[in-house]
Amino acid sequence: MSKLEIVPLGGMGKVTQNMYLYIYDQEILIVDCGIGFPDIYMPGVDILIPDVYYLVQLLEQGKKIVGMVLTHGHDDHIAATPYILPELPGEFPIFASPLTAGFAKQRMQDGGVKREVRVLKDRQTFSVGRYFNITPYAVTHSVPDTKHFTIETPEGVIYHGSDFKIDDQPVDGVRTDMEALREVGKRGVLCMLIDCLHVELLERTLSESTTGPAIEKAMEKTQGKFIVTLMSSHIHRIQQAVNAAKKYHRKIVFIGRSVEQNVEIALELGKLEIPREIMIDKRDLDDYQDDELCVIIAGSQGQEGSSMMRAIFGEHRSIRINPHDLVVFSAGPIPGNELNYFGAIDELSRNQVRVLYPAVMPNLHQSGHASAPEQRDMVSLISPKYIMPIGGADRHRVKFKEFVTQPLGIDNKSVLLPGDGEIVSFSNQQVVLKKCFEVKPRMVDGKGIGDVGPVVLADRRALGDAGIIVLVIPKVKGHFDLRNMLVVSRGFVFMKEADEVIGFIKEETVKIINSLKGDISDYKLKQAIDKRLSKKLYKVIAREPLIVPVIYEVR
Repeated sequence: MSKLEIVPLGGMGKVTQNMYLYIYDQEILIVDCGIGFPDIYMPGVDILIPDVYYLVQLLEQGKKIVGMVLTHGHDDHIAATPYILPELPGEFPIFASPLTAGFAKQRMQDGGVKREVRVLKDRQTFSVGRYFNITPYAVTHSVPDTKHFTIETPEGVIYHGSDFKIDDQPVDGVRTDMEALREVGKRGVLCMLIDCLHVELLERTLSESTTGPAIEKAMEKTQGKFIVTLMSSHIHRIQQAVNAAKKYHRKIVFIGRSVEQNVEIALELGKLEIPREIMIDKRDLDDYQDDELCVIIAGSQGQEGSSMMRAIFGEHRSIRINPHDLVVFSAGPIPGNELNYFGAIDELSRNQVRVLYPAVMPNLHQSGHASAPEQRDMVSLISPKYIMPIGGADRHRVKFKEFVTQPLGIDNKSVLLPGDGEIVSFSNQQVVLKKCFEVKPRMVDGKGIGDVGPVVLADRRALGDAGIIVLVIPKVKGHFDLRNMLVVSRGFVFMKEADEVIGFIKEETVKIINSLKGDISDYKLKQAIDKRLSKKLYKVIAREPLIVPVIYEVR
């Protein structure tokens, strides 16, 4: 007997890397394909992408991908496509709303992948394969054209509700389609997947339209350039900055590849309205007085190498930030990125530049995620048999039970909290959770995918924490010449002032080598020196540098 399986490959307890498999019989439907962001324990790693090893195994067993659906245009839902799609066989169709399709195609093009994306329309059901009938519904979020989906399967209807908020005054006038969703609930839903990221917040999320007046207020008295940095996909926020610039007779200039690309796509699709006469090229900035300019620049998270950071440190070829300018951060820090975010603000403050950010002017940013009351409203509307909170950390998923389900009288057993590698299986309207595979997000470092693992990361952390010691040990006719051993240090101790420590390292290395007399390979000898010398050094100076023994034959 066939059953429906939901397999999260990301977005379950980790917020980002959103990717879900819906499997019925031999068919697989993919929802979202997003990246994640490395933490401080992953030095040098650029991004994280979902682990598709289990999916590849299913394909080798004869199953087939019948389609991919993208919920909205944020990178944690679409930006892994150029990495993942080349690994998957077949030209299966990809579906998305107009703006999401535009953003996704741009991400794929940047990654050298050429795939078409079919544009879908609200409330219009379409079939994918033999078993999946999908209907998109408009919801509000911090990027336009965000959709929730019902996925009709032989086992029942699944409601896939990724990131959303209930905004009654959206900038573009497109509200969450509560009327259609009410009808969905009346027809019956087997399981509802729902965004739970802001379940800890008990007050309703304020409308995005409240940021416009805050931006206008900040711009009104600015004497120099008005420089605003925001999430590049936040088209509604960009629209409100444009409206303020028009009101105060400032020219608009966009700086940063991501924001320039997204604005171009949004303009082509009619999702953004900018009078052509107020738009200028960044190369023409010097033709205008500072008080005539509104600069919208990428890099709101203080990302290394971003246009914002290069401008802050005076390294950007197009723009200089002066003390009479105003810099506005119209975005909050992404969880885990607080150091970079506030580091950028601190650097501007040290340079005597006036900075505004949500902590000092709250309405400069409003979240795109529903709080607990909005989540309750959505659950009440859909009235599912089972609920699976997604898109949040583990603490959010657990709190969802307390803050959302209890007031609605929902049985805790109806709230599904699958762990990593756990499959949610439905048969005859009943659910079973089973552990089937291991999930290990893959790290992208430069052009390498998956070639950075725990050992490499451990070495990088050791380098960052305590530096490196290279022991160069000559070998003459099979015997070690320990008198001519060389110790090279970087980031560990200053060599000219560390004679005592270097002497200790040489003495201990000699002892280790002499204690290992007999037929031992150079490889095992290096391992022994690394392990034993690390322990000795930690006891003496409480540091564990990366130790690299190098043995070479002298001829």
